Amino acid sequence: LFNLKPSLHKFTWVLDFLSNIPNYKKHTIETTKMAIDSRRVFKKILKEEKIQIDLEEKGILHLSATKEIFEHGLKVNNLLNEAGLDRYPVTKNEIKKIEPTIDLNNIFGGFYTKSDMTGDIHLFTKQLAEICKNKGVHFLYDTNVQKISHLKDKIKINFSLNNDKQFDIYDKIVICAGVDSKKFANMVGDKINIYPVKGYSITVMLNDEISQISAPSVSLLDDKAKIVTSRLGQFRFRIAGTAEFNGYNKDIRNDRITPLVKWCNNFFPNVSTEHSIPWAGLRPMTPSMMPKIGKGKLSGIFYNTGHGHLGWTLSSLTSELIATQILCDNNEAKN
Repeated sequence: LFNLKPSLHKFTWVLDFLSNIPNYKKHTIETTKMAIDSRRVFKKILKEEKIQIDLEEKGILHLSATKEIFEHGLKVNNLLNEAGLDRYPVTKNEIKKIEPTIDLNNIFGGFYTKSDMTGDIHLFTKQLAEICKNKGVHFLYDTNVQKISHLKDKIKINFSLNNDKQFDIYDKIVICAGVDSKKFANMVGDKINIYPVKGYSITVMLNDEISQISAPSVSLLDDKAKIVTSRLGQFRFRIAGTAEFNGYNKDIRNDRITPLVKWCNNFFPNVSTEHSIPWAGLRPMTPSMMPKIGKGKLSGIFYNTGHGHLGWTLSSLTSELIATQILCDNNEAKN
């Protein structure tokens, strides 16, 4: 959905996006390689820190409704295979063996990636925050950053906490603020073209036994409907999709939620959607679809932002990359 209301930010983002279309192959391969590396780092974090997140390692099925969609998927598959991802075509019968709950009436074929994983990001971030606190990290929640000032070799941040205006001085900062990263980057003289692309989802609460056994355990991606699903433990089924270009608007529109509910009813008629929780969030998208990782123009300013719809997928790797870059910057300063 594209809101036609004029906006300079939207206009410049779309122009940059169109100019990046020739880079589609290169960026697809690059982000796939990053995702594979990030999975390795992520699993290492889970193991070392003993984090429990309702992790499921059952893969993901890409569903093709028609022969044309399947043939286009073969071209994409070649790019993903070139990047090192083990994703391969599957027939309707093979799809049924991988995920028996799917109604195959509207399916031509698909693709399967066995290595894909799903989990509960809320559980992950809560536990990760506690681990960081135990290692000495101090968090300030419900904080409104009002101004970032560069003072030669220091950075001053003015903020309000519980309506109390404060400031603090830092040696280095990492701007990792989702769709607000553009605003903060402007404060320190950097131009980062991130646009908020709204996505919608529903969490179907599986409150009865029939729904629990009828909902899929394998993740799904419907290439025609542009809908992706994940099973979150025994009692929840997440369905997400659509992209809305409507500025920083966070309203949850019923006409964007209804297709997600109908999709579930069509493919999984025995799953009750009576108790579905709607949600909408803003994805921080760059025109190239590549995250911004690295230094800013001024000393002590770093970025780890613009991951778009691949936030959790790439986060473990990009956090390692930016941490390594900061450590190298510290060593260079000492030398």
